[in-house]
Amino acid sequence: QVQLQESGTGLVKPSQTLSLTCTVSGGSITTNYYYWTWIRQPPGKGLEWIGYISYSGSNTYYSPSLKSRTSISRDTSKNHFTLQLSSVTPEDTAVYYCARYFATIPQYDYWGQGTQVTVSS
Repeated sequence: QVQLQESGTGLVKPSQTLSLTCTVSGGSITTNYYYWTWIRQPPGKGLEWIGYISYSGSNTYYSPSLKSRTSISRDTSKNHFTLQLSSVTPEDTAVYYCARYFATIPQYDYWGQGTQVTVSS
């Protein structure tokens, strides 16, 4: 059974960098055709796709609206991938989810439980 678990700082000050890690168990992040994704949900709003890193690690793709502030990377030795979002504002307050996208189906087949990040001074 694949499991994803988000971790990171829950409170970030404005202008600082948000950093979250998604640790994967029960499967490798290098397995073909999986895209390891970050998605968020601001309070009272719908889901917002942030970006992904591919199973090869050689491809990343970000939401155009967040691209200038976003970086997704991975550590295969720890089987985890990370999100960094710089220059945060209160509008970045959200529940952040990591998820696995299986390109062959295609669908998001596994999700983390989500972690609350609040941007506030």
